Formats: sequence, C-alpha cells, structure tokens
Amino acid sequence: MRLKAAVIGAGSMGTAVSILLANNGHHVDMWTRYRDDAEKLNFYRENTDKLPGAKLPANVVCSDDMERVLHNADLAVFAVPSQALRETAAKAVRFLTGRPVIATVTKGLEMSTCLRMSEVLSQEIEKTRPVILSGPCHAEELAKGIPTAYVAASDDLKLARFVQDAFMAPVFRVYTATDVTGVEMGGALKNVIALCAGISDGLGFGDNTRAALMTRGIAEITRLGSKVGAKPETFAGLTGVGDVIVTCTSMHSRNRRAGILIGQGKSLDEALAEVKMVVEGVYTAKAAYELAKRKNVSMPITTEAYKVLFEGKDPKEAVVELMTRDKKSEMELVLYQ
Repeated sequence: MRLKAAVIGAGSMGTAVSILLANNGHHVDMWTRYRDDAEKLNFYRENTDKLPGAKLPANVVCSDDMERVLHNADLAVFAVPSQALRETAAKAVRFLTGRPVIATVTKGLEMSTCLRMSEVLSQEIEKTRPVILSGPCHAEELAKGIPTAYVAASDDLKLARFVQDAFMAPVFRVYTATDVTGVEMGGALKNVIALCAGISDGLGFGDNTRAALMTRGIAEITRLGSKVGAKPETFAGLTGVGDVIVTCTSMHSRNRRAGILIGQGKSLDEALAEVKMVVEGVYTAKAAYELAKRKNVSMPITTEAYKVLFEGKDPKEAVVELMTRDKKSEMELVLYQ
C-alpha cells in the first residue's frame, strides 16, 4: 500500500511522522502555516528549529498551501497543538477532496470545552470518524528510528487497520483499539502527571516520589476516563501506563522539563518561555480540573497541579496537601474515590 499522505503541522511530531510515513514508501506533503518555514524545510531537508539532525527523505515536500497539501490525499494526519486543532480543522475541511481517512497524533483536551481531539475533529469535519494515534513516543526518538509501539484507535476497525497499515514499520509497531475515549484520555491526562513529575524533580525529590506520583496519577486518569465512558483496562496499556512512563521519566518530555523549572521556583510564564515549545499539560490541567468538577471525580494530583499553575500555589504546599489527605484504602481509590 502506497499512499498520498498529508501531515498537517510541521512541528517536531509532524516532522517525525512525515519521516516515518516517507520511510514506509508513502509520498508525504507536510503543511505549515509559515512560508519561510516551508522553504527552510525544503532547502535544508531538516527541521533545524524543532527537530535538528533528523533528515527529511526525498519523498517529503513541505508547503504553506493547505489546498495543495490535502488535494487527493488518501490519509490526512493532524499534528498541531490541541488548542489549535479546531481552527486548523475548520480551515482544512474546504480542501478535503476525495474523503481521506482522518487521523491525529495530537494529545490533549480543548481548554474551552473540555472536549477530546476526536470530538473537535468530528464537529469541524462532517461525517468523519477520526483515528486516534497515541502511545509512548517522543518525536526526537521516532525521527531517529528508535523502536516503539503505538495504538490506532477508532470505533470503525476498518479505519484503524488502514492507519495501522500505513504506519506499521520495523521500528514502529501499531496495535488497533476501539476504545477511542480511553486512548484519548490516557494520552491527554498523562501530560498533567508528567508536569507534576517534573515539579517533583525540580523540588529535589527522588525516584520514590516519582514512582508514587506516577502510580497514583494512573489511578486518577483511570477514574476520570472511566467516568466519561472509557474502559478501565485501556489505561493499563500503551496509551495509559506506557505513555505515563515515557513522559514522566524522559528529558525529551517538554511537560516534565516545564515542571522541573516550576519546581525550581520559576513562574509558569518563565518555564514556558524557556521550554520554547507547546506544553500540552498546562492546557489539559485546566480542562481536566473543570471536567473532574463537572463529573464529581476525585483528582487530587490534578487539582493541586491546577492550583500551582493557575492560582500561584507554592508547589511545596501542594505536596503537603497531597501527603496529608485523609487516610484511605489503596484499592478503593483506583476507580471510586
């Protein structure tokens, strides 16, 4: 199967996805909103700002002309930040000739609505059934061909298998799933836990703290995810535990890096300025906090993250709050408390 693939977004993940698809033999047209960026990518064959050192294969062409990029595409992969997805999809819908399969690697919740990315795409692109791609993957490693495994999720298994076939490679194993809600909630909420893991590291805490935080974070993700319709077992897989592990432990994770800076005493604005890339966990923390209140779900880690990020709470005080909560049984906390 050789496809004409359109990758909408030329950041680090969009570039890495383009390299993977091109190495699989597909022709890839990659879109950026900036003409200067397109010209630099085509000339240097490298995303020198976002993913230096990763060379673009010859069958990748970058353009700021979305109509040209999407024309007669078999597959359109959205790889833009979560808060820009709605605007980008609304622009793209005019150019989706030939009804390509729609997929996205964007992980997050829309801050203003608390909607998942598939819900945003479905609202903006009529009659689409988006395939969600998620799992433990940093663009920096994907672009170098370092092996990992991912999930293609759709309520239509034919579409999930189509995307699985397009992406499957010796360095990129793809599984299918039908629990779209679970896959998306895991991919979004793990960024909040990674921010908190970074804050813990910035405060000078150690491996014990991070392990406890990750484990209780997975419990929170499972509680909220289950409340909005996900299958609890999904969070034990690649898009739950797997993604939590990679984002909470790697310095490739911009969420963890931002958290470290906040733990070291920098403000949110200072941390974001230093990371210089979108930190999805910030937006997701606000959306998850609002969604948890709306659904009456206990999410103490997310709540403290929200207060640190948006109310100026001292991270050390947030840790005390978490550690001195009422005594509970661990098992009842996984789904119910």
